[in-house]
Amino acid sequence: MTTDAKSVYVPLWRVRLSLFLKSVRSSWAMFAENPIGLIGLGVIVFFGLFALAHPVLMHTDKVTFGLVDPIWERRVYDPNMGFDMEISFHPSPPSARHLLGTDPQGRDILSQLMFSTRWEFVLGIVSAVITVVIATSVGAISAYYGGVIDMILMRLADLVIMVPFLPILIVLSGMIEVGIWELTLVIGIISGFGGTTIVIKSQALSVKVKPFIEAARIAGGGDAHIIFKHMVPNLLPISLLYMMFIVTGAIFSEAVLSYFGLTEIEMSWGIMINFTQTQGYLLRFDTWWLLIPASLAITIMCAAFYLVGRAMDEIVNPRLRRR
Repeated sequence: MTTDAKSVYVPLWRVRLSLFLKSVRSSWAMFAENPIGLIGLGVIVFFGLFALAHPVLMHTDKVTFGLVDPIWERRVYDPNMGFDMEISFHPSPPSARHLLGTDPQGRDILSQLMFSTRWEFVLGIVSAVITVVIATSVGAISAYYGGVIDMILMRLADLVIMVPFLPILIVLSGMIEVGIWELTLVIGIISGFGGTTIVIKSQALSVKVKPFIEAARIAGGGDAHIIFKHMVPNLLPISLLYMMFIVTGAIFSEAVLSYFGLTEIEMSWGIMINFTQTQGYLLRFDTWWLLIPASLAITIMCAAFYLVGRAMDEIVNPRLRRR
């Protein structure tokens, strides 16, 4: 009898891993049926490779593409002179050496674009993670306890929603120096106590009345155990959904602040547009390469995360799934 019991024993972690992988396969199958989700995911992967390629090209192909350090005011690297003497003026149009041209200081536009992509990913994803952690925790706690705790947390969320998001960031940028990490933290905290919390709390209320929550309470589980071991895992699907939309908002917010010169970030897509404006080239069609690449990058990346979010919405919300 003991031998039979041992022979059929399966570790709990294997059961959980098997169920998780089965859920992932099922979700991916539904996600793959949505073409807009695949398009968005493909664009995100492209931008990821685009960001990773920059440091590689910086060390292997300086002469061909002119991918010099986008921060410093340098022209194309030349083995003898250190600068490219073939280009007599800047900004110069796209060429074989500068695929997207140069800015008024002779810096390669493609290099700036690739360098900025990594920081846009960092800003969007890290701020979204902070938002999801705060919103999921606050929403679960508010739904579980109710009463005074729920009232205080929801009124805080209402207050954050009432005040426009961008004016808050503009005021903060006037009070402190806003670098990439400060902006990431501020966006994550403000978004975490905003509308996302209310949406997740409404979902947490439906989880709270499930039989397994009552079973955990009867079995002697404490409040923290029930909230973070039972409620939060069931809220993760909708949390990950809103994470996609937070990435879009974070990238757009950084672009707006950088355009107005309110950040201390070394280089970003918004700063590229700001530099174009301060140098007097913003509305000039003959220097389109100064404005169009950064503007398209912002638009396309924000749209990509939005499309992935819309595709995930059909997975999280059964009512939207195709019959």
